[in-house]
Formats: sequence, C-alpha cells, structure tokens
Amino acid sequence: MVIGILLLLLSSLGLLSKNRPNIILVFIDDMGWGDFSCFGNQDASTPHIDRLAKEGIRFEQFYVNSPICSPSRVAISTGQYPQRWKISSYLGHRAQNAERGMAQWLDPKAPMLARALKKSGYTTGHFGKWHMGGQRDVNDAPAISEYGFDQALTNFEGMGPKLLPLTLKPGQDPTKPGRIWHHAERLGKGYQWMQRSEITAGFVDVALSFIKQAKQDENPFYLNLWPDDVHSPFWPPVDQWGDGKKRTLYLAVLEEMDRQLGRLFQHVQDDPALAKNTLILACSDNGPDPELGSPGPFRGYKTQLFEGGIRSSLVAWAPGLMKKASKGRVNRESVFSGIDLVPTLLDLCHVPYPQMIQFDGESLPGVLLGESSNSRVKPIFFRRPPDRDRFLRGQRST
Repeated sequence: MVIGILLLLLSSLGLLSKNRPNIILVFIDDMGWGDFSCFGNQDASTPHIDRLAKEGIRFEQFYVNSPICSPSRVAISTGQYPQRWKISSYLGHRAQNAERGMAQWLDPKAPMLARALKKSGYTTGHFGKWHMGGQRDVNDAPAISEYGFDQALTNFEGMGPKLLPLTLKPGQDPTKPGRIWHHAERLGKGYQWMQRSEITAGFVDVALSFIKQAKQDENPFYLNLWPDDVHSPFWPPVDQWGDGKKRTLYLAVLEEMDRQLGRLFQHVQDDPALAKNTLILACSDNGPDPELGSPGPFRGYKTQLFEGGIRSSLVAWAPGLMKKASKGRVNRESVFSGIDLVPTLLDLCHVPYPQMIQFDGESLPGVLLGESSNSRVKPIFFRRPPDRDRFLRGQRST
C-alpha cells in the first residue's frame, strides 16, 4: 500500500516518466505458432519479426488464455481469465451472444492495463482489431476510449473511428473494388475505406504519429497494434496472389503484414532514445485455421485446446532494457501466459496495481527481460468455447 501511494505521488510529479519503458504490443489475429520464419516457417519469410527475435528473446512456451479471439484479447488486456467477464468465445450478433450466455461487450469496469498506465502518466493508443465489443448488430457498445485509451483506430469489430476493407482480385477493375463488412459504418463515426491489403499500413501510419507526439510531449506510451491480416478472408496485393489457393494467399498476407509492420519496428530501432527504452512484444491471439497457418510441431488449431490452439509464438525485443547476454536467446523453459503480461508490464513500468483487483496473472519481469527462466507458479486453466464443443475437421491425428 505504501509503495503504491509513493508511485502515484511520483507519477503525479512527473518523476517516473523518463525512466519508464514504452510498450508496444503486437497481437496478431489467427496466426500459428510456426508461422514466423524464426519459429521454423520455411514457406514464408518474416524478416522484420525475425530481427526482433535476433536482437531480443524468443519464447517457446508462452500461452494465450483461449483458443479463440475475443476471450484471448480480454485476458491479455485485463490480466484476468475472460470467463470472469462472461466472454468465453468470439463476440457475435446480439442473439448469438445471449444464446451462449455471454456478455455483449467487455464491461468497462474491467481492470484494463491501458487504464492503469494512463492514470500513471502514460499516453495510450489502440490501433487495429478490437473485438471486445461493438460488432455485427451490437452497435451500442462502449467506445474503445472508455477502456483507458487516449487514441483509437479499429476495424469492423469495435466502436469508434475505423478502417474498413475494400477488396480487389487480379484482373478486377481497380475502380470498382468490393466491400466487406459494409454494415460496420454504423459502429462509430470517422470510418475510412481502403484496400484490406493495406490496412495494417494504415494502422502503422497512425501509430507512428502517436509515437512521435508522445515523444514530443515527453510522455511514456503504451501502444496496441493488433492486425487482422492472417484472419480469413485473405486479401493480399493483387500481384501476390500466385495460384490463388488459400494456403498461398495466407502466406502472402503473412509476408505483407511483416513488411508493413517493419516500418513501425524500424522507426523505433533507428531512434536511439526509443530503442533504449522501448519493449516490443509480438505474438498471436490463438492458433491458426486448419491447413492454412502452421501450429508448428503441435497438434490442434484455432478453437481447440490442444497445444496448437493455445500456444503462441512470443517475441520480446528490448535491447536497451535487456542484458547483452539475452540477445538472440531462445527461452524454452519459462511457462507463462497472456494474463501474466498485465501484472508483469505494470511492474516494469513502475505502475501500482488497481485497488481491490486480484489478477489471475503473475508478475514475471525477470523472465520477460531475460534475467531468469522461471515459470508462473499456479497452473493455467482453459475453457473450450461453448459453441465449439466439437473438433474442427482437418485436425492432425498425432
């Protein structure tokens, strides 16, 4: 209690901001454990993510807390199991959510990492997929800003300003692109239509402006960059369609996503002040669709509680915060999960925990920065999505 009061006092006086790290969380939609080339993918190349791993740490036993999107995002945002907030599968239409006994959106009272950081002086931004409220016909969900974000730009599954996807196939008239999720125009003002193959670049553009402004204001920042490129349907640039098979399209959007994210990473890497004091985390929210992404050597896919559905390829880059011996390290020992990131990051940022909140996650800052190979002490619990009580076809038999 005394430490928490002291941290709040120092924060209010602006005495912590210069020593607290910036955080960038890249949370990729529906990507398999084995899809980064640094995790063994030989069919596609992800050089920008690979550089993060080469200069940071690659974790092989990191788990997300659900094999499906919305609950996984709730867990990594709150440090608590998503079932506490009645989100146990993807958020869909209003009737679907009610039938499955789910909330229509994440309660804004949830202990959001972003809100705790903002109260302590951080500038906070969310750019990319949200999917914790505001989708399909659920158009009365809270805006993303109500969860502790100073600035937000999302896609068709969130309330507020958004980038909406146009589609274009090889040979199609570029002046007559297709549209998907056109009803999402009603989910908040300020939407812009652009090619789906370029939307991650759109989020990166806004993220770069956000970072530059935070630096100018001399504020530490927390930034979500949550792309959905490798979630079906796949729409790479028209010159990258190849034979047009789904696996080919998947690999093409994976490589294009890495290329577009590379501008964000390069900006941080080339700025001495940012490189010295920024932590970049990159992983997936759950396993891939069968036969598209790769779960690596593991059995199972998205929606399944086999390893392939819940084990995520985590890369942590922070050369200015890690010891030199950690550079390029592969941590195969530490077992931890998405819920552990919230208390871990709060401790790294010297931010007190929200009062009267008990996290399900455990703080492991030494693990994240390569100072130890410990694991969380308590077991990790999982629940199968209530609407996915049968295995998907096409799963591996071994």
